[in-house]
Amino acid sequence: MIHVSILVPNEAIMASIVDPRTIFTGANNFLEAAGHSPVFNIQFVGLSREVEYHEGLFAVRTDALLKDIKKTDLIIIPAISGQLERTIDINRDFIPWIIKHYNNGSEVASLCIGSFLLASTGLLDGKECSSHWQTANEFRQMFPDVTLVDGRIVTEQQGLYSSGGATSYWSLLLHLVEKHAGRDIAIVASKVFALEIDRKSQSPFIMFNGQKNHDDEPIRKAQEFIEQNIAEKISIDELADKFAIGRRHFDRRFKKATNNTAGEYIQRVKIEAAKKQLETSNKNINEIMYEVGYNDTKTFRNLFKKLTGLSPVEYRNKYNREAIVA
Repeated sequence: MIHVSILVPNEAIMASIVDPRTIFTGANNFLEAAGHSPVFNIQFVGLSREVEYHEGLFAVRTDALLKDIKKTDLIIIPAISGQLERTIDINRDFIPWIIKHYNNGSEVASLCIGSFLLASTGLLDGKECSSHWQTANEFRQMFPDVTLVDGRIVTEQQGLYSSGGATSYWSLLLHLVEKHAGRDIAIVASKVFALEIDRKSQSPFIMFNGQKNHDDEPIRKAQEFIEQNIAEKISIDELADKFAIGRRHFDRRFKKATNNTAGEYIQRVKIEAAKKQLETSNKNINEIMYEVGYNDTKTFRNLFKKLTGLSPVEYRNKYNREAIVA
């Protein structure tokens, strides 16, 4: 059997502790119903016998302490919450344990921003990782040696798995069920739990808020200028001249401050504005395209799909209330 250690950290998101147990137990039940032996031996593993959440309103009782586990095949790191550096610190005793078991052959999977705890082990250095889009900037600042992959739901490298934001971790859990219990059981699980199987991207859910958590004031003013002139065609040379910075130096400073080139930033601001129009208005696609500064339909549609994973029409049909009702 596959021994699954679901970690029970302090300051974790309770659902991301309970949901892995639910789907792996469900997979066992589906296997038994089909006349096969169960695959997963599942345990909650923690630093103490009981961990309280939500100021003691709920508690999770662990099946074993870290020291009790001599061998495990799959470690699940749930999503964590709170001030992330502090949360990592109060869960630091998990880190050497995760490293030890990974080096002994265990696979490790982080759910949502459980990626911060996984990245703290150093195991992701030089590798790719998925996480919640909302904490992407903080992740990159804390773990510059890890390549955060924007938009991807599931990332797998050398026995290390990570998932995108919030409930998209169900896609990773389904992936693990398929790997260890087979495609047929994963399909049954997707139907019973009403999950979309093989979902690849979290791009449609990403909201671009502009990365202004930096101290470069001229670059912040350049960002604000871009955001206040969405309908205009803004060149990088124009921006550099406006803020009296040499072009090459401007490019380097913009990228360092925002994690985007100025060109990428302009595109993302314009597409975010288009998304909001598609969500709330009845304007046609061409009207919206012109209002955010594009006049070539193919260019606009290709960029929109690149950044959101959906065409403008698909996005409107998914998120516009009137389109949904119609």
